[in-house]
Amino acid sequence: MTKINIKRPVLTGMATIAALFIAGCSEQENGSGANDMAAEQDNSVEAIHERVIALDTHVDIHEDMTFDPIYDPGTDTPQQVDLGKMEEGGLDAAFFIVYVGQGERTPEGYAMAEEKARRKFSAIHRMTEHYPDRIGFAYTPDEFDEIAASGRKVATIGIENGYVIGKDLSLIEEYYNMGARYMTLAHNGHNDICDSATPLSRLGDEEEEHGGVSEFGYKVIDEMNRLGMMVDISHVSIKCMMQATEYSKAPVIASHSGVWELSKHRRNLNDEQLKAVAAANGVVQIVGLDSFVKYYPERGPEIGELRAAVAASVGDEEWNSDLHADLEQYKTGMAAIDAKYPPATVKDFVDHIEYAVNLIGIDHVGIVSDFDGGGGLSGWNSAAETMNVTAELVARGYTEEEIAKIWSGNTLALWRRVNAAAAGM
Repeated sequence: MTKINIKRPVLTGMATIAALFIAGCSEQENGSGANDMAAEQDNSVEAIHERVIALDTHVDIHEDMTFDPIYDPGTDTPQQVDLGKMEEGGLDAAFFIVYVGQGERTPEGYAMAEEKARRKFSAIHRMTEHYPDRIGFAYTPDEFDEIAASGRKVATIGIENGYVIGKDLSLIEEYYNMGARYMTLAHNGHNDICDSATPLSRLGDEEEEHGGVSEFGYKVIDEMNRLGMMVDISHVSIKCMMQATEYSKAPVIASHSGVWELSKHRRNLNDEQLKAVAAANGVVQIVGLDSFVKYYPERGPEIGELRAAVAASVGDEEWNSDLHADLEQYKTGMAAIDAKYPPATVKDFVDHIEYAVNLIGIDHVGIVSDFDGGGGLSGWNSAAETMNVTAELVARGYTEEEIAKIWSGNTLALWRRVNAAAAGM
């Protein structure tokens, strides 16, 4: 579908009455009533989705995006997000992610993380340089608005995992100048900034290392506040999240998290955490990642048992997906597991959105996929299916103004608040 990024005002209450009175007078004066009726706003799902700006705050990229023809975003790629899928589904904008997984905290580990980060920064900018007629890069909310108004897609950057700065505070400003507008303090595994919600035993992590945010981590938050880089509290421990949210001089963002009360995944946010983000005037981006939307703690172990049994049945000691995934025994076993633990749907996903809206208010809730980083669910499994989320919101009675807030308005307002806080420093 072709996107028409035009926002029309929604009139309510006395404004509606006044508008109807003026329209009636005009009809009597120039006989234009028939034309006005013809020009009446189309409130179909398709029309609403075309008018709102759909922003996804967390889209991972393949490290070879723009370096390898297979992952050229201007073509039909194996990825869940490319320019064609964005155009097809009406996904207008995205924070493309500079993600580096947690590794050893050694000089060699830090150097490798920085090298990987720089490669991803380069890949994202190459996309906007190669396809300037289809997508532009926004360093500010005003630039975001200008690019969206031109009918092009909008790209900006988020960093996932503060590991990419190592112990070098100066890298924060360097990454900011390269376009990073938020940074997730940690990922899976503790780092020098704070504790993760998911410690990694392979790295020797205990359940807790810093008791939340480290002394160095507070300096990181100070620097992010000074620059106007949003502090992202997804992925971190509860103590880290609460400490960072209270300490930050600017409101925080949860770039991709779900609701604990609806799905008991340790990456999701409980009611106290959700309220803390809202109290800080921040925004929680509700994530469409299947296992965060519907978490079945028994599913993983059952799959592990099935794989071990399948491997043993053919005389192998360990599971190998290349050798075993196509075996009938495995396919039958997985079909039974999927039937027992059905995948999350768009309806389940919007349940999380609605829970958060009801708990902390519509001004503090957004939408995110985590596509190409594990995200996706039945009905929204690529950018091409983005309108299905809008359709579910419309079906539940959300107005166009409310949908526009959830899709992008709240995030852009947060971005501006963070910039204002930085300017005030």
